Amino acid sequence: MSASAPAHAAAAAAPEGAVTVEVIAANGSGCAPGTATVVAAPDKSGFRIKYHDFVAQAGAGADPTDRRKNCQVGVVVSVPAGWTFAIAEADYRGRARLAGGATGLQRTNYYWQGSSDNSRTEETFSGPYSGYWSTEDVAPVLVYLPCSEQKVLNINTELRVDAAATAPRSSMSMTTSEGDVDTLFNFSWVRC
Repeated sequence: MSASAPAHAAAAAAPEGAVTVEVIAANGSGCAPGTATVVAAPDKSGFRIKYHDFVAQAGAGADPTDRRKNCQVGVVVSVPAGWTFAIAEADYRGRARLAGGATGLQRTNYYWQGSSDNSRTEETFSGPYSGYWSTEDVAPVLVYLPCSEQKVLNINTELRVDAAATAPRSSMSMTTSEGDVDTLFNFSWVRC
């Protein structure tokens, strides 16, 4: 299996056997120890990262260091022998409360440990805005993990809010209606 293939390459159904996903490291100003968790999809279609306290804020009363928050998560995915996968799509969801004149930014990049192939998405939101937001990143090229190798998938997410110090407080988080952040990564499976 080649290391990369066009995004339209034929993908296989999910493999038989166990697929496990584990956070091996999480650090940054947006994810204190124990606040980032990962849940594998029961149908083996991907996994979800939940951040329990990932909020950037700026404006009246906000600490200047709170305007930018980031979190880097290292994930290991174990798959059955004879199979490999690529990240085909990533979905990011959250909430924003931006006063007039304020802006919010969500930026994420992810890559395999030791690889120069990097997928990046960036979206800016302008105030006034109050409600849920979502962005989507569809891989233009599928970068498959080499067969029989296990590498860390590094996921680095940043939230940033810009507002005048005297403006009403504005915030941006990756909190969904369930109270946790939803970042969904969807697999494209192939046989080795």
